[in-house]
Amino acid sequence: METSRTTPTRAGIEIAYRDSGESSVPGSSGVHPVPVVLVHGMGGDGGTWDRFARALVARGRRVLVVDLRGHGRSARAGSYLFEEFGADVVEVCDNLGLTRVDLVGHSLGGHAASLAAQARPGLVRRLVIEEAPLPLRPGDPEQVFANRLPSLPELWHATTSLIRHPRAAFAFDRSMTGSALEQFRRPDPLWWDRLPDIEADTLILRGGPGGMVDPRRLESAVAAIPNCRVVVFRSGHSIHRDRYDDFAAAVLPFLMKLETS
Repeated sequence: METSRTTPTRAGIEIAYRDSGESSVPGSSGVHPVPVVLVHGMGGDGGTWDRFARALVARGRRVLVVDLRGHGRSARAGSYLFEEFGADVVEVCDNLGLTRVDLVGHSLGGHAASLAAQARPGLVRRLVIEEAPLPLRPGDPEQVFANRLPSLPELWHATTSLIRHPRAAFAFDRSMTGSALEQFRRPDPLWWDRLPDIEADTLILRGGPGGMVDPRRLESAVAAIPNCRVVVFRSGHSIHRDRYDDFAAAVLPFLMKLETS
């Protein structure tokens, strides 16, 4: 039975999460599979993962859906540094006594997931990064995201998502927008230096036109992460929402293989 709770970070920020509870279906070795932690993108909340979370629970996985600080039911904060988002994810896992997780993040949540995997390599077994804008390297030109108008299907999915989950739009602390844009425009050599520290089996999902992943920097990131592959989709930035079946076909087998290792 899913429960909704909050847990405090060391800085005193209450982070909300939903927990499906311990899996009742042990793996082939009799050990329960590692939990899956799902992290949404900027401006959203955990509700974006409802369909995918149900699919994971149906396959015997324990699922934790986190609301990032300043989003959903989590508390607002005085600071929204990317490193803090990553640290919050790690602290939720620590507070719940989780020593091994699979981590899936979209956009800002994907970047937070990458930071968590860098900071605590032994915690993250499998890492899925969906359409997370890659930081600049020193000397890179200024970050420019695609300005293509959304397609009719993308507009439809975005509108219906807003209708289903209106709380996300009202709860979002818009004061973080300026901070996020400033950080995306600033090179982050430390993030690049720490990519080889990631021990997780990593899957990066890149959208097509309208996506936010620079293909040239993506090549460099994949080369730096020890065990990493990429799947490219025809959708824009929100693959799990706009191309759910394609997303699930790529991510579910990745998370389910050898899940007790």
